[in-house]
Amino acid sequence: MAQPKNKRSRKRRGTQGGRIDTKRAARPRSREEAKARARSGGGSRSGSKKPDLPPTWKGAAIRGGAAAVIFVVILLVLFKRPLPVSLIFGAFMLVFYIPTGYWIDMTMWRKRERQRIRDREGT
Repeated sequence: MAQPKNKRSRKRRGTQGGRIDTKRAARPRSREEAKARARSGGGSRSGSKKPDLPPTWKGAAIRGGAAAVIFVVILLVLFKRPLPVSLIFGAFMLVFYIPTGYWIDMTMWRKRERQRIRDREGT
């Protein structure tokens, strides 16, 4: 028997953005269940929320570096400061931003963690 010229194509399940859902959601069994899923924001999706991890020094360093670079660019462009002066201020801001950013992130994370523990004990 002769082979067909073209292979049979499969149905594409991806979105236009390139995301492919691997888990297929089951259809709601009733109208009430569909309404409940719509109100809860998706129903059976369990891992959709980003986990709240404690802050890291690496993250603080990346954010501090980005802020220092923006600060240097602003000094050069808007305030028309010379390059060496701008770099010195940028280095100072980098040394200041990294520990300050880490401390603020840690404070906020501890606050969220205490609230999460209170919610778990309360229910």
